[in-house]
Amino acid sequence: MKLKILYIHPSDNVAVALELLEKGMAVATSDSEMVIAENIPAGHKLAIRAIGAQEKIFKYGHCIGHATQDIPAGAWVHLHNLRTDLAEVLEYKYEPYSNEVRLAQGGTRNYEDSSAHVGLRPPVFRGFRRANGKTGTRNEIWILNTVGCVNISAERIAKICREKFAATKFDGVFSFSHPYGCSQLGDDLRNTQKILAGLLRHPNAGGVLVLGLGCENNQMQQLLNLAGEVDQSRLRFFNSQDVQDEVETGVAAAAELAQRMAQDTRTECAIGDLVLGMKCGGSDGFSGLTANPLVGRVADVVTKHGGTVLLTEVPEMFGAEQQLMNRSRDEKVFRQIVAMINEFKNYFIRHGQPIYENPSPGNMAGGITTLEEKSLGAIQKGGTAIVTQVLDYGAPAQKGGLALLQAPGNDAVSTTAEVASGATMVLFTTGRGTPLGLPVPTIKISSNSAIAQKKPQWIDFNAGALLEGAAMDELARQLLDLVLQAASGETKTKNEIHGYKEIAIWKEGVTL
Repeated sequence: MKLKILYIHPSDNVAVALELLEKGMAVATSDSEMVIAENIPAGHKLAIRAIGAQEKIFKYGHCIGHATQDIPAGAWVHLHNLRTDLAEVLEYKYEPYSNEVRLAQGGTRNYEDSSAHVGLRPPVFRGFRRANGKTGTRNEIWILNTVGCVNISAERIAKICREKFAATKFDGVFSFSHPYGCSQLGDDLRNTQKILAGLLRHPNAGGVLVLGLGCENNQMQQLLNLAGEVDQSRLRFFNSQDVQDEVETGVAAAAELAQRMAQDTRTECAIGDLVLGMKCGGSDGFSGLTANPLVGRVADVVTKHGGTVLLTEVPEMFGAEQQLMNRSRDEKVFRQIVAMINEFKNYFIRHGQPIYENPSPGNMAGGITTLEEKSLGAIQKGGTAIVTQVLDYGAPAQKGGLALLQAPGNDAVSTTAEVASGATMVLFTTGRGTPLGLPVPTIKISSNSAIAQKKPQWIDFNAGALLEGAAMDELARQLLDLVLQAASGETKTKNEIHGYKEIAIWKEGVTL
């Protein structure tokens, strides 16, 4: 018989509706039947026993808030009767998980033999090895502009070059527009520079053209200095005010880069050479049950073999941060996580905003009620990997393990930050759907089959199959196989096919 509700953890007092439950319907529980007290949408929570007013409500085995009124068994649990328990600034303890606890939670025990886990192909891909030791999944020319004033010039150069170099072997020419760089001060200017510097040294860019204006606050030489050591044979730059025709000059510079890239070829690379960014956007009540834990399986495989996984959206760690802290490599990393969490809370306080103004309207419509609930589902994208590093916004990731990156929850801003920190591919889970794509291949993973069927032009992989009887291990093998195929250039992601490649930069402060 098809299941109508799903229990996640034995200690939970709510379950999740797998389909619309109508008032008066009888549904099977673990040991009996329960009558549904009111209509409950798919993805939303229902009480599996009577819950008293002020009683804690548990999902994923953790508290997600408290009942604001008595809730009978079979009743809908959502905004009208559930509230967060989160406080503003908390005290945290260093309580690292033992290996036994990590294994009990799923750990990496299933991945000791990675080739057996992958099943469909060995754990390798074919990428582009760069002179600095980094490995790219694409070989593209990227046109970056120091200031929004030259956006259109950069786009014209890219369009002309795509036509001019259509027959060449590299993977394309792309410009990434943004409105910043002029009249920016302080942190805003630094944020713009850090993101552009990260893109400038990115291994997916076989050649980079930096286009400036000349009079902007984001001065060309400062940006180049911040980028650090870059292969000069793969870099061209100029200010538009210094040349007669900036489009003609840009096309000529791109032609030199194309010639430099002509001999680049893919070589076999270990899965540990991958740097994956993990992101969820437009989550629903199924995200924490299907897409996010599925992506977590891939995170465990990649980190097990020396690869790097980036997890960000710091406000969507609130309520689940202690679980991440317990996975710190050492006490130093623990203290860095505490500092990152508290710094972000103080960011809200400085701007006079509530810390827990989350989930979003789309999240709530999909069945997510409190930030604890959203965060407990969101952090599953990092699997059970050890947290090895904490990164400032725009800082480059070091090789190996799970890295927590300082950035907001905004989809475009946080994923751009992951790319600037070195992600050569992004795994993006969604329950509501979005066409957003990054400069790197962006694999969209739906949490439910309905959105995969409705938006096939957006979705690359359907994790909703888990709700229809597919086995987690088999689906994880299929997803990892898709990751390796896409990393090898054998498969293009939907964002690449449809041209969704963009960036967004975090703006915090004053503009002149």
